[in-house]
Amino acid sequence: MILAATTALGSVLVFSQGGGMFVGPLDHVAIQYASRNTSDAVARLNKKIQDDQVQLLFDGPHGYLRSVLAALDIAIESQTLAYSETSFQTERITDTTPRALYFNDTVAVGWVNGGDVLEIAAQDPEQGVIFWTLTQKPQHKPQFARNPRCLECHLSVSTAGVPGLFVMSMLPLSDDKNEYAQGWAVDHRTPIEDRWGGWYVTGTQVPTRHLGNVPVHHVQRSYVRATVAPKLTTVGGKIETDSYLSPHSDVVALLVLNHQVHMTNLLTRLGWETRLAAYKTSAGQAVGMTPRVHDVARELVDYMLFIDEATLPAAVRGSSAFAQAFSTKAPRDSKGRSLRELDLDDRLLRYPCSYMIYTDAFDALPSLAKEAVYGRMWEILSGKVKNKIYDRLSLADRIAIVEILRETKKGLPHYFQPVTR
Repeated sequence: MILAATTALGSVLVFSQGGGMFVGPLDHVAIQYASRNTSDAVARLNKKIQDDQVQLLFDGPHGYLRSVLAALDIAIESQTLAYSETSFQTERITDTTPRALYFNDTVAVGWVNGGDVLEIAAQDPEQGVIFWTLTQKPQHKPQFARNPRCLECHLSVSTAGVPGLFVMSMLPLSDDKNEYAQGWAVDHRTPIEDRWGGWYVTGTQVPTRHLGNVPVHHVQRSYVRATVAPKLTTVGGKIETDSYLSPHSDVVALLVLNHQVHMTNLLTRLGWETRLAAYKTSAGQAVGMTPRVHDVARELVDYMLFIDEATLPAAVRGSSAFAQAFSTKAPRDSKGRSLRELDLDDRLLRYPCSYMIYTDAFDALPSLAKEAVYGRMWEILSGKVKNKIYDRLSLADRIAIVEILRETKKGLPHYFQPVTR
């Protein structure tokens, strides 16, 4: 799991970034979240372990962590560290023993120092995010087990009403027994000054104002916002770094993760809304595109094109090799460009179109949903839409995005022609 919204100190008041949410039941015949077989990366790994194609190795205090990361193709450099007491293993999480999170485009792995299990969230192409745990004890053929308990937090308005991911930013909390912990879900629309409460943030260049690197529990006064956030290039001196795979909680990894969690949820929601609409159509209750599918497709496209992205207040540079590792895993066009090229001066990506357009979850969208997404993308990228909110996409941006997609994205509609205006 990414973060659960309960703590050892009581309930957390979670404020959503906004947007619609899926309201259908998870057991609807068109969805069947709990009962359908999945083909996510962890389900595939389980089968490989059973078939003796993969062997997970138990490695002392880290247990299966290194082996699982390697098997799921997750870079150690993606490590981020959260010390707010969130997870069903809260009793082991402190500012000196933070929870480590590792991720790629479709899977996130949580490791708690001394914890009983690894926590894994994997995006299934059709069924959304599936939550798994792996017992941290040596076994002949260890198997991941689905954990429905995670839905207590990972099914809410913060996940767009589908089983999904969210990253929280926590405000500092005093020992006042009448006080509730407060936080909000973070994505790339959230101002940097409101991000990363309860997280370590390391980098050689980090914005001066954010909520990270300061205690969130047992502080003298609540709602404290440091004028200048403490700067860290590593977490050395804060934790025993030898106990972790990396001494970093890289700011660039945090920025990428902040974008990715909501994109994941939007893909799931659009697929589910379309499946519900198709089911009702077959039952004679609706015909063609529904307003809900139309609206979610537009919301997804705006998010995919970073229309509401919060501007970086200053240039950002990480402290680990994450940025390089992230940028190398991408299809490139004949000019050597890719949608994983990072900007980091005033925005996340050099070419503002989400790299998650290459994921299996995008490709698995029902045809009606994919047609709606591509149609809206082309309206914006071609310059047909004149709304001022799209002015942040410059002509150069739109030209580059279309050129890259034309050479790297399979199944791109034929009407994606070179942009000239």
